[in-house]
Amino acid sequence: MTTPQILVLAILACAVALFVWGRWRHDMVAVAALVACVAAGLVSADAAFAGFGHPAVVTVACVLILSRTLQTSGAVELLTQRVLPADMGAARAVATVTALGAFLSAFMNNVGALALLMPLALQIAGKRGLPPSRVLMPLSFGSILGGMTTLIGTPPNLIVAGFRAQATGSGFGMFDFTPVGLAVALAGVVFVVLLAVRLVPDRKRAGADSFETEAYMTEARIPEGAEAAGKTLREIEAALKEADAQVVGLVRHEVRLAAPNPWRKVREGDILVIEAEPQALAGALSRLGLVLEEEMRGREEGSEESGEEAGGETQDADEASARQPVEDEGVTFAELVVLPGSGLAGRSARDLKLRTRHGLNLLAVSRQGERSRARLRTMMLRAGDVLLMQGAPERVAEFAGAMGAAPLAERPLTIPNRRDIALSLTIFAAAIAAAAFGIVPAAIAFAAGVLAAMATRVVAPRSVYNAVDWPVIVLLGALIPVAGAMETTGAADLLARGLLDVVAQGNGIVALVLILVVTMTLSDFMNNAATAAVMAPVAIGAAHGLDASPDPFLMAVAVGASCAFLTPIGHQNNTLILGPAGLKFGDYWKLGLPLEVLVVAVSVPMILLVWPL
Repeated sequence: MTTPQILVLAILACAVALFVWGRWRHDMVAVAALVACVAAGLVSADAAFAGFGHPAVVTVACVLILSRTLQTSGAVELLTQRVLPADMGAARAVATVTALGAFLSAFMNNVGALALLMPLALQIAGKRGLPPSRVLMPLSFGSILGGMTTLIGTPPNLIVAGFRAQATGSGFGMFDFTPVGLAVALAGVVFVVLLAVRLVPDRKRAGADSFETEAYMTEARIPEGAEAAGKTLREIEAALKEADAQVVGLVRHEVRLAAPNPWRKVREGDILVIEAEPQALAGALSRLGLVLEEEMRGREEGSEESGEEAGGETQDADEASARQPVEDEGVTFAELVVLPGSGLAGRSARDLKLRTRHGLNLLAVSRQGERSRARLRTMMLRAGDVLLMQGAPERVAEFAGAMGAAPLAERPLTIPNRRDIALSLTIFAAAIAAAAFGIVPAAIAFAAGVLAAMATRVVAPRSVYNAVDWPVIVLLGALIPVAGAMETTGAADLLARGLLDVVAQGNGIVALVLILVVTMTLSDFMNNAATAAVMAPVAIGAAHGLDASPDPFLMAVAVGASCAFLTPIGHQNNTLILGPAGLKFGDYWKLGLPLEVLVVAVSVPMILLVWPL
């Protein structure tokens, strides 16, 4: 063993120990390993940051951004409404939400897929009397399983494809992972759905970490060509019933009717006053093609509020400079509760000049069990009211601090936008097709998709960088040169020969199983992207030692790195459900261990069938 080999293996061992220890963030450990390799002369200073330009790193960043467009446009909410009817039974609902998580994870970031579906899963648990743990753990595991089915489903697949490109001159294609990944995902999803009720502990949710609000009251306009136009109020209420929403008023020509005749037909331009639960608000609007009145006003020139203000007192310079279209700033939806003594109490949205002075829209108000007869923009706010605000995140935060309002626990309150849904799906599908058919490399295809999303305003340019998980990007960019040092020093080949000679004894199938199990074990305790970057060179070295194709061994690394089911720290999805499901550290292995055994039993034959040694 040479000195460079000893040094790189020692640095790698320290990095793995720090990953498992968990005191330092993964990106800090990766950068520390890179700096150590540069100091030891294993990586040249000029090449130290070449990993940040690696196609895998660029692709991961772009996929994260495009995944965010699917979230913010409401495309996933629309899909969810179609596949999860309100009258679905408990077992079927759990199976459906788990399968939906797996499907979404194949084409978008699996953490994003879980974050989108987790509120829905909690609703399913509450309405059907299920422990949250028995819905959230299958959903988490399903979303992890679904990620391994395509090139862009999870970072380990992109990393493995990058190492294959270095070893053979060409990487894996978009759907090269599908035969093995789909077989494992199908078997795994069926397994967790059937056995979750027996193997997942019945835990109570850890604390009241989410603020429970009463139903929101909001105003929604019937735009031109909307499905609701020409219907009676009775028909509209029947359509909204499935979304747990009801019409409590009608505004026509600026006159509000508190109890309109149910047989009255609504017209284009009418405003419906709707009462809906927070999580059902988006569905209530999208079912009939309604548009939030305040959001519509914010987009229109010469709106009533603007006209009144222009004809009234003169705006000062600061107020005039604040006048910007809300949608130009990378909007978010946030819930704020009005605190006792707040500057909001006793004032209305019109009094506050929310749009012109603060760049915000008030979309809805939740008032504990009471209904106001006033219009939304003239309603006098009270302490305890919960406000659904729309605006740039920094403006919402500044407004909350200045006016004495407290932000509630973050939860997704996406308002579907049909234009953005169509554009986001079209752009994402075009990027996938361009990469799948080899028209351009994956990194170029998805970078072009991000550019198109920005140009069409599907994602605001200001919010693009907020969509990127920067610790993951830094982790990948720093570890790729370290993995390269393992190859150039021969340390990867040394480890591979040790595994082959001592354990596998030259048997290719045993070596394949060994690499899969070792990768899976590491992934349970350290970041899956880091695991893939560490094990891919070892897999290539094992293939060279056996004079075999590197493809089956790299595929084993991809599968193993994606299967972290024993602990809550191996994958971000498992960490996300820890609190909401009330789970403990030792709860995961009861379902996760038999699932990992199943993964090995299914994946090894499939790898040998599709990617022979």
